[in-house]
Amino acid sequence: MTEVLTSVLILTGAAFILTGAIGVVRLPDLLCRSHAVGKALTLGIFLLLLGLWAQLTDPQVGFRILLAILFQILTIPVASHLISQLAFQKNTPRWRQRPMDDHRTPASTEPASPALAPEP
Repeated sequence: MTEVLTSVLILTGAAFILTGAIGVVRLPDLLCRSHAVGKALTLGIFLLLLGLWAQLTDPQVGFRILLAILFQILTIPVASHLISQLAFQKNTPRWRQRPMDDHRTPASTEPASPALAPEP
């Protein structure tokens, strides 16, 4: 039973990593690519390490694998977000056929509340 669980976890994790790699190659702009890397790579590494943990018998090594899983879950999405934030601040070109409006466009000329209105 352990071999079946390990095989399923490792193959599923490898499939997610492959999906993330295909997303990096196929997606049109930096923001979409960082999303693919952030989601697919986090889940893929998580499942691969769980598959490794299911195969082990030593509890000390299992604790190290759990720490590695925690570290990956905390760092990959944050790094992906920081790269996207930097690309957004530097006004990198975006995909032109995006389905929704870009929120970088100027807002209406009227302020939202009188307290935020600029003084004459």
